[in-house]
Amino acid sequence: MDLDALSAAREHEWSRLDELGRTRRLTGVEVDELVERYRAASADLADIKTSAGRSAWGDHLSTLIARARLRLTGTPDNMLRQLPRFFVHQLPAALYRLRWTTLAVAVAFFAIGALVAVWIARDPAAIAALGSEAQLAQYAEEDFTQYYSEHAEGVFATMVWTNNAWIAAQCIMFGITGFWPVMVVMQNATGLGTAAAVMFAYDRGDQFLLHIAPHGQLELTAIFVAAAAGLHIFWAWVVPGPRSRGEALAAAGRSLATVVIGLVLALALSGLVEGFVTRQPWPWALKIGIGTLALGVFLFYMLVVGRRAARAGETGDLTEYEAGAQRLVAG
Repeated sequence: MDLDALSAAREHEWSRLDELGRTRRLTGVEVDELVERYRAASADLADIKTSAGRSAWGDHLSTLIARARLRLTGTPDNMLRQLPRFFVHQLPAALYRLRWTTLAVAVAFFAIGALVAVWIARDPAAIAALGSEAQLAQYAEEDFTQYYSEHAEGVFATMVWTNNAWIAAQCIMFGITGFWPVMVVMQNATGLGTAAAVMFAYDRGDQFLLHIAPHGQLELTAIFVAAAAGLHIFWAWVVPGPRSRGEALAAAGRSLATVVIGLVLALALSGLVEGFVTRQPWPWALKIGIGTLALGVFLFYMLVVGRRAARAGETGDLTEYEAGAQRLVAG
């Protein structure tokens, strides 16, 4: 197919479609004309993609058709019809893209936490700087464990959920800065390492690990994923590749912002474990097992379902109709 010849022959019709798609108020006759030209342009686009594949003219016509469709329908597809695709394809694919960066963040987190814990535990002056002997003993022997039972289950679960969800959202929203996800990871690693140092200094290390393990497995993993998503957005801005910075950043933002929804749900689950399981007088093996099961469900969704979605061509980004046709670039 000669695309130049086709575009020359259809130039008036496509221009009219563009004009009608941009008109705010259409008469009845104009609506009928828009429908007719929409159908004709859709047929032209099908011919172009069948014979020439991806092309600049095809992208241009796709944009005109998308605008006309939105003008005719007034709304995108039904939200309920979009949910299965979102949870089965888009979200797991976006999470799967972050797997190696998430692992790197996790390694860095535990390395920093361990270094802080060892440094404080071996330096009496560093421990003394955290508080008086009585204050530290109170924290190690009572305050740390009582924290998990000082509020009602539902209230406590909601409190930790909203706090952690806000931290995860910040990592992604401010990820373009580059330093924000790093700062969040370092602050939390330092805080955890400091708490561990105090607890181990007062021979309460077992209580520290037992109270952290049930909910901490999924909670920390969710924070690692959030930091990884933020860093990916930053990297898309720094190294956009053949696309412009704006296009690369928009694509990364669209695909990775969906991760927030998945993490909010994951952190809700970890909040339930922290609020309703950690405080219970059950065997610690059972409580830690529940936390491990919660983490296992998340990792299965991220790695197994995500790999399946990625192999099907999903990236977590919006469809071409939802995002608009992309500009072609060389390379």
